[in-house]
Amino acid sequence: MRRTYLGEFEELVLLIISILGREAYGVTVSREIEQQTGRVVAFGSVHNTLIRLEEKGFVKSELGGATTERGGRRKRLFQVTALGKTALADIQQLRSRLWKLMPDDTLKLSDI
Repeated sequence: MRRTYLGEFEELVLLIISILGREAYGVTVSREIEQQTGRVVAFGSVHNTLIRLEEKGFVKSELGGATTERGGRRKRLFQVTALGKTALADIQQLRSRLWKLMPDDTLKLSDI
């Protein structure tokens, strides 16, 4: 099976969707990224990434119920698919393997 490349921001969004579970939609994903990383992200960036992840098969979405706080609009809720879980496991294994190959003296704070 051909693997689809998972970019750094895609990985971050996919992880956040996994953390949020059934509450994962554009706004909550954006907020959680900011809360967990201190990184301010544009909603448009998150929205485009969610669409791209769905096109790649890493997430699936469905419309939730309409709410009065959203003026009767429905939320598009996202969930990680089996392929998405596999992609996250693969990238975690790759990163772990690479960190183990790093020489011990590479990350000395005294050198910075």
